[in-house]
Amino acid sequence: MADKRDYYEVLGVGRTATEDELKKAYRKLAKKYHPDTNPGDKEAEAKFKEASEAYAILSDPDKRRQYDQFGHSAFEGGAG
Repeated sequence: MADKRDYYEVLGVGRTATEDELKKAYRKLAKKYHPDTNPGDKEAEAKFKEASEAYAILSDPDKRRQYDQFGHSAFEGGAG
């Protein structure tokens, strides 16, 4: 996926967001776009997955540090 949005933008938080702010933003989006809340809605499903991916990276201090330094390229395969 070449055109990934900035993870902070996905969650609607700033780069200095605390762990609690990240969690709150993620939970709000997860509740809004969860597949159980939006059955059959592919766009909502995609937004839910995007928010989940963003939270998985930003909630992990090591992954967040890598993301802040290298962006999405820190997690793309093909190192070689």
